[in-house]
Amino acid sequence: MPRKRSNRSRRTPHDAGETTVYEKTAVVCITAIPMLAMAGYGSADVWALIPLSLLAIILMLLWTGDSFRRKEFRFSTSRLQIPIIALVLLGCFQLLPLGNSGVSPDLLNVPVVSSLSLDPFATKIFTIRIFFLLIFFAAALAYLNGKRRVQRVAIAVIIFGSVMAFIGILQRLASPDAIYGLRPTPQAIPFGPFVNQHHFAAFMEMTVGLTLAAVFAGAVTRDKRALYGIALALMMIAVIMTGSRGGIIGVFAVMAFVVAAVYFTARPGPELDRRTTGLKLGLGAAAILVVVLAGVLFLSGADPIVRGIGLQGGQADVTSGRMHFWSIALKIFFEHPIFGAGFDAFGVAFTRFDTWNGYFRVEQAHNDYLQILADGGILAFGAVAAFIFLLFKRALCVIRRSSSPGRRTVAIGALAGCFGILVHSFFDFPLRTASNSYFFLLLAALATIDLGDEREEKGDT
Repeated sequence: MPRKRSNRSRRTPHDAGETTVYEKTAVVCITAIPMLAMAGYGSADVWALIPLSLLAIILMLLWTGDSFRRKEFRFSTSRLQIPIIALVLLGCFQLLPLGNSGVSPDLLNVPVVSSLSLDPFATKIFTIRIFFLLIFFAAALAYLNGKRRVQRVAIAVIIFGSVMAFIGILQRLASPDAIYGLRPTPQAIPFGPFVNQHHFAAFMEMTVGLTLAAVFAGAVTRDKRALYGIALALMMIAVIMTGSRGGIIGVFAVMAFVVAAVYFTARPGPELDRRTTGLKLGLGAAAILVVVLAGVLFLSGADPIVRGIGLQGGQADVTSGRMHFWSIALKIFFEHPIFGAGFDAFGVAFTRFDTWNGYFRVEQAHNDYLQILADGGILAFGAVAAFIFLLFKRALCVIRRSSSPGRRTVAIGALAGCFGILVHSFFDFPLRTASNSYFFLLLAALATIDLGDEREEKGDT
């Protein structure tokens, strides 16, 4: 029996020959939304919901117009959408008045929280954001359905990433007082459009994956490799200049993933020599590292490198308080093991277990996996784990079976970028920034979309 595809978009015979204006505009919108989200300080602020909601409405209108034009609704059957739907439903459930604060309403002059979430407003905002992400991801899976589209979107992400890396480097060298000259950041270290330099490093990890795969996988012509090499050097220099230890670890994870994927998925044939391929990949990676380190030393000295590898002097706690945050996240989870304390309610739940003086309000656990346990309990953690499992299972299938070198290269780079930021998430909260979430889901779509070029293997049913 032929193998059943899990995420093929439903299409009419009309699709084979005609592309509607709605469809073309939807693809442009899907490509532009993550970039526009990043321009607004990463869309980390509540006010960013307004433009993001407008963009989501525009995307839905384009989707609807295309459906009327084709007389059939196009959608993807990818199971990757199910865990995101589960998170939206869990967020709605946490807002129901099913909780018990244990405090008499007569003792306070403000309404007592009766929802499962300890911070209903924050949970509501988080749930709305996840819903917008779901719309974006579903549209990306439905409309990025051609090899040319996938490759064009990947190139657009690489170009955007290199431009943002260049801007971030210039901004760091100029040491401006405010982002865009408009927003001062007295309690944070900004980089590019981000208030937090760690989140910029996380964005670079995703773009480095696509660029590195293009350089190493050999799917681009020789005359273009120099351009990709320059873009890659800019991105990696920017990551090191952020001084983000999690970012540097994430980039090394991306490099290791790309090298391993290219080495182990090289097509068998007379031109394949494992030893030669491994030597070329190793020398190429070493050359890139030498160029990047030399660039960082030339531009800003050794400080970013020293900070990035954790050798800064005078630090009593090399984890910068993370061990304290992580222990409290586990305590919150044990108190709310099933449904959690509420999405984005960590800042409220933290105060009960905090043994510090309370001078700083800690709103993130600096570990996305522990925070999802604290915020959403076993149910939310299960949904996230299911998404990661399905992502790697499907993407590795595409990489292994795709007959197109260009398609395989994009899948390797996209999955490597996702892997890098997932590794970084053990030490920070990069996916809590909206723009990084949009780019992550865009890469997930690029890595898993079925383009109909996969070869059947023995044992498929």
